[in-house]
Amino acid sequence: MDINHLIEEITREVMKELNKSPDSGRMQSGYNAEYAKYVDHTVLRPDTTRATIEKFCREAKEYGFASVCVNPTHVKYVAELLKGSSVKVCTVIGFPLGANTSFVKAAEVRDALANGAQEVDMVINIGALKDRDYDLVSSDIKAVVDAAAGRAKVKVIIETGLLTEEEKIKACLLAKNAGADFVKTCTGMSVGEATPEDIALMKKTVGSTMEVKASTGIKTREDADRLIKAGATRLGTSSGIAIVKGISPQLAAAKSSY
Repeated sequence: MDINHLIEEITREVMKELNKSPDSGRMQSGYNAEYAKYVDHTVLRPDTTRATIEKFCREAKEYGFASVCVNPTHVKYVAELLKGSSVKVCTVIGFPLGANTSFVKAAEVRDALANGAQEVDMVINIGALKDRDYDLVSSDIKAVVDAAAGRAKVKVIIETGLLTEEEKIKACLLAKNAGADFVKTCTGMSVGEATPEDIALMKKTVGSTMEVKASTGIKTREDADRLIKAGATRLGTSSGIAIVKGISPQLAAAKSSY
């Protein structure tokens, strides 16, 4: 099947999925701890301080989030703070541009693992994808997967806001063939944000052998519901508390004890 037919088929399936009735068990107001398992509690701002890192780790342990996602410089400290908890240590690789060499990305992974990382979110070589240099994109992802060596889950950020539908499908297929665990929408440092349409497209492309992470622009439970319904199994967000509590991010911040 050529790429145009694949796009048409997946688009039809996406629209079919999005037109289904919502899962009534998920569309609820009020506190719901089930949402916590989806949340990668994310703090990637360049001005992040240790006090902020401590706050995010306390919150992640209190609410039972899936992980805390930080820049590589904070990995060792986060690993110390989360030791003994079920919350995973997540970091970013080749972030935010994806334009590092494969050698550097693999070195970042090995350093992150040595410091305690358990999950890594890498950015693909976006320019190479647009050049249709699929061998380079594939080998770049594979270098990270090989460096993780089964010790850390690999999430591949494809930066959906910069891609055409065809490029999104190609990126997902390349990540799947390279042995990654997840495909992920955005870095939050470029254009665009996670949409149900992109999540459904990505999930349809990778099938049941991979998971899909939605990231960027996820502020409310309603946002989370739409993305989970479309196929997301992780949500990269700093609004996890608001999502779990079913309140606005502003109110969640005001009620925070930290």
